[in-house]
Amino acid sequence: MDLWYSENHTEYVKLSIKVDKHLHSVQSDFQRIDIFESQEFGRFLTLDGIMMLTEKDEFAYHEMLVHVPMALNQKIQTVLIIGAGDGGIVRELAKYPTISKMDLVEIDPDVVKVCVEYLPQTASALNDSRLNIHYMDGLKFVRGKSSVYDLIIVDSTDPFGPGEGLFTKEFYGNCYNALNDNGICVNQLGSPFYTADANAMTRAFSKLRATFPIATAYQAHVPTYPSGYWLFGYGSKNIQPVSENLADLSKIGIKTRYYNADLHRGCFALPTYVQEMLDAK
Repeated sequence: MDLWYSENHTEYVKLSIKVDKHLHSVQSDFQRIDIFESQEFGRFLTLDGIMMLTEKDEFAYHEMLVHVPMALNQKIQTVLIIGAGDGGIVRELAKYPTISKMDLVEIDPDVVKVCVEYLPQTASALNDSRLNIHYMDGLKFVRGKSSVYDLIIVDSTDPFGPGEGLFTKEFYGNCYNALNDNGICVNQLGSPFYTADANAMTRAFSKLRATFPIATAYQAHVPTYPSGYWLFGYGSKNIQPVSENLADLSKIGIKTRYYNADLHRGCFALPTYVQEMLDAK
């Protein structure tokens, strides 16, 4: 009998992946965590039945959250990562010897435990000596902090359940306060394609734009996410998202599979329908 993982992207559209093995399942205090193995996408992680990452396409998502801000400010040393218990963000950040401190705030310790065991491709740098892991609510962790970080990366789940607090005006205000004068905040916004996803995306972006004087969105192709088309938010106090002074990552020994300087400049050029959505809020 064939085993398939299926996720509804809308009432009328779903993604299905043929599964070779169901490797692990656990109900944590916060959510159900599953690891599957497939021929096409390798191992993949779902939380409460929703796709979080696959070994085949996770590099696009993680590289775009990390290397876009890192290329804009070569003086980034302190980084706050909220969510991202799979380790993919930390893996990309760990490539930079200039980073002195990474605080990873993950609400669910079981996510980290499962990913270390079953997803070594993403979790490979979770033992980095510069990393401090805090198991708590990201909203509570960032509250009250002032001018502590150069970069904040919000790798949250969807805006409900454990990740709901990471899409509030209070949260973005706390992130603003926690950043120094040249600080950058990036976050995943979701897809603008299907109606429900687009509504969640515009709500999240409106809060980012209301908080940061420089705020925009950029895009990437992540095949296993709804519609395969994904947006990220960019907010900063002083640094514009596109600059002629982008770091040449290859010259400093940073290897990437998705990100490059030409892509950086182009990813902020959004389709008309997406720009209209963002401007309407």
